[in-house]
Amino acid sequence: QEQLVESGGGLVQPGGSLRLSCAASGISIGFHDMAWYRQAPGKQRELVARVATTHTTNYEDSVKGRFTISRDNAKNTVYLQMNNLKPEDTAVYYCNGYTRRWNWGQGTQVTVSS
Repeated sequence: QEQLVESGGGLVQPGGSLRLSCAASGISIGFHDMAWYRQAPGKQRELVARVATTHTTNYEDSVKGRFTISRDNAKNTVYLQMNNLKPEDTAVYYCNGYTRRWNWGQGTQVTVSS
């Protein structure tokens, strides 16, 4: 069964850090460009960062220099290191393919608040 399971979210103060993980099962992520997305309350889901099979990365402008996406194909896992978090980063974070999509997981809640 193809499944993506996100974890690592939580409540953090502005300026803090979190590391999100996305564990894939039934999917060999090594063959796919992968990405992190987020959906804030009342807003549409948006792309945050992408990591290609070549490990090339791209970021949405508001997270450049603060977030780092990476992948470990041997562990079939994608990561998102988030530093200097801001209240506007508050959202549910999801991972999925960039071109090939699977069913969305439950995501992991990130709340940035003092």
